[in-house]
Amino acid sequence: MAEKRDYYEVLGLKKGASDDEIKKAFRKLAMKYHPDKNPDNKEAEEKFKEINEAYACLSDPEQKSKYDKFGHAGVDPNSFAGGFGGGFGGFEDIMNMFGDAFGGGGFGGFGGFGGSQGRRNAARKGSDIQKSMTITFEEAAFGTKKQIKLTKYVKCSKCDGTGAEPGTSKKSCPRCGGTGEIRTQQQTPLGAFMSVSPCPDCGGSGEINEHPCSDCGGTGRVRDTVTISVTIPAGVDNDSVIPIRGQGEPGINGGPDGDLYIVLSVKPHKLFERRGTDLWLEIPISFEQAALGDEITVPTLEEKIKYKVPAGTQPGTVFRLKGKGIKSLRSSRKGDLYVKVFLEVPTKLNKKQKSAIATMGKAVGSECYSKKAGFLDSIKEFFS
Repeated sequence: MAEKRDYYEVLGLKKGASDDEIKKAFRKLAMKYHPDKNPDNKEAEEKFKEINEAYACLSDPEQKSKYDKFGHAGVDPNSFAGGFGGGFGGFEDIMNMFGDAFGGGGFGGFGGFGGSQGRRNAARKGSDIQKSMTITFEEAAFGTKKQIKLTKYVKCSKCDGTGAEPGTSKKSCPRCGGTGEIRTQQQTPLGAFMSVSPCPDCGGSGEINEHPCSDCGGTGRVRDTVTISVTIPAGVDNDSVIPIRGQGEPGINGGPDGDLYIVLSVKPHKLFERRGTDLWLEIPISFEQAALGDEITVPTLEEKIKYKVPAGTQPGTVFRLKGKGIKSLRSSRKGDLYVKVFLEVPTKLNKKQKSAIATMGKAVGSECYSKKAGFLDSIKEFFS
């Protein structure tokens, strides 16, 4: 199995990149390698999974901190970063590492301690799966539960993943004695040399399946459509990734199942614009409301509230309603709601309405328009 690339390198970033840089890089690469844009492209599919895995780690502050300190070992629960108790299974694993260093062909000089057999028969985690999901603005703000249907490989129920027909079992390969390897000693000018190759009869597995399961054909897994429950926490946003452990494809040789990564897309709202945990809302007011002040109705995501617009409010004024935004994904804190008012100028006026506005204009003198008066003074000064 190839060594994992650095997560920052995967996203084309330098270590220490900001949350915003990580999010932008993920969005750009995810769009480029998305399976919908690259049908039947295995390389693009693998890159997309790699990008999702990197983003899932670096977008989580706790995981990112561990990764920055210890690399992959810091975020791998099976790693030996916290001590050798969780990493090496014994001398065989250490010899497998030596086998990797010398090309993966085994360490012939050590007799029975070959590297290839340990890797071929080792338990391996199943493949991860990525699934896109679109949710509403309100579902992102308050959280929700969804049921999704997913077609994937699952463990064969008939043989329980063994690959053998019920009532039968695999037997040790007689040719290699269950080692999965064929060893050949050759004499060279430098002395005896032991070469190791996979057993051709069992394909390196060390076992012969004489009665393969009729449902899965001996693979131990079948494709099926399953229903999975997804809990979406309050505060998620576009491109948020929800990992669901163990819901990927079945593990190999008894290894753990892969993970499912849900990538979220949030529908825009008709009224609100989201900026982090804050919400922004524009409300039109009339001239008389701005000049004289008025009580207006302000919608929030949870209720309608009354707000007093003070007399003399200018177009573009922004009011802040504390705690009326969206809950933070990683704390109980809520953002704020910012209300920006703009002056709506009346249109389609009839003759009577035009006359009334003209009368008002004459009644309201220039002393009421401080900015206008100041601008006129500046013009006079400029041309004097």
